Amino acid sequence: MAGIFITFEGIEGCGKTTQIRLLNEELRSMGFSTVLTREPGGTPISEKIRAILLDPASSKISPKTELLLYAAGRNQHICEVISPALASDKIVLCDRYADATKAYQGAAREIAPEIIESIHRIATDGLMPDLTILLDCDAEVGLSRAIKRNSEESISGSSDRFEREKVEFHQRVREGYLKISASEPGRVKVFDATEAPSVIHSQILSEVKRKIGNTG
Repeated sequence: MAGIFITFEGIEGCGKTTQIRLLNEELRSMGFSTVLTREPGGTPISEKIRAILLDPASSKISPKTELLLYAAGRNQHICEVISPALASDKIVLCDRYADATKAYQGAAREIAPEIIESIHRIATDGLMPDLTILLDCDAEVGLSRAIKRNSEESISGSSDRFEREKVEFHQRVREGYLKISASEPGRVKVFDATEAPSVIHSQILSEVKRKIGNTG
């Protein structure tokens, strides 16, 4: 079986991190070789970039600086982790990827699409996911979940720079994601993030099995 690249996307608090871990465990139990990774991050260099991007103290980062930092971390991630894993016929599961840039820096930060596309061409060399799982929910629901999660984990002041944005920002992010899904329905599959986690997992697993069957 050729390598398969699957990404998970969604606003803050949508539950994608839980779902990607459940899928990873399920695929490994089925005998597949997987790589579980994330953006920003995934490599030592990219994790340093992540720390800068998510740090609330980085509030003065301009939208274009933010875009370029994400692109730099993504290129390093592709070179070190994603491309080698795909070349080894593994299933790569990535928590966020290029669609996040279109939603956050494009739709929410209002950077022109042509600028983002130009940067993407340099950063990714055209590498796009075979399947993208988009977990969708209302922005207020997602933010309340994120706040509750941080409280339950007893992490004082743990909200990152994006979680501290106003709800209107997250509404624009959601709209950006839904626009992407509408333009690429073959690649981007939307799931109701308000369903029970077990239900969502079952739905995602069915979609992934179809993708594996089509590419095997």
